Amino acid sequence: MNRPSEQAGQTLADTLYRVPRQDGLHQLQQRGDGAARELSSWRLRLRASGTATFQARGEEAVLVLQEGEARVEALDYSWDVGRRGVFEEPATALYVPPGVELTVTASTPAEAIVVTAPADPGGEPVLIEAHQVHVQQRGTGTYRREVHDIFVADDIAQRLMVGETFNPAGNWSSYPPHKHDGRDGEPRLEEVYHYRVDPPQGFGLQSLYTADGESVTHMVRDGDAVLIPYGYHPVCAPPGYRLYYLWALVGEKKALAVYDDPQHSWITET
Repeated sequence: MNRPSEQAGQTLADTLYRVPRQDGLHQLQQRGDGAARELSSWRLRLRASGTATFQARGEEAVLVLQEGEARVEALDYSWDVGRRGVFEEPATALYVPPGVELTVTASTPAEAIVVTAPADPGGEPVLIEAHQVHVQQRGTGTYRREVHDIFVADDIAQRLMVGETFNPAGNWSSYPPHKHDGRDGEPRLEEVYHYRVDPPQGFGLQSLYTADGESVTHMVRDGDAVLIPYGYHPVCAPPGYRLYYLWALVGEKKALAVYDDPQHSWITET
């Protein structure tokens, strides 16, 4: 029997967002809709010489460049940024304080993801470049993956934690399964994953489940987003396809505290 989410009428089945790519700034998912309590996400896609502005009143924002070259401007700051692609090099990302207008002008075709969450006024825009990203190898064997922390253990973002995970073809991540919904005493965190696939015609599998039997598995494709409002959430890349996801979390504490599924904790103990 399915258990409803803590937001009335919503279940884990309501968590896949598939928005076709188009030029400009387009919302992918929004807090207050579906099961999202705090996180909102946009895709920014610009042709060469294209320009877009973004401003989130009462919310801090992080822009993660996924590919292309552009100039980003906020307050009196401006930076020229570039990334060959998510599978080619680490991220360049910009933190934007609440209410501050961001302007992006592309010099080549460019694509980025913007995530936001409610936060107090104050702070300055801060750019994180590729060499500043903290790269970690996690897991072993068929659940080995590479995790890039962008805004995690810092005092720049007030509440948002943002990073990227890279699954080799055939490997699992967010594994052994863990959660951070507060139901077992861990801090309550909401999360969203933004997916890319290499080659792009491929797919991945994103499962979400709870101890009391609610379960859903999404076939995720290049450009999809999945909201994780609660529950365990392992990911699998099929043979032949590398999988990437940009992740953003926000919640009670700015800390990556998780609760492992006790049925599967033996995997890391052997």
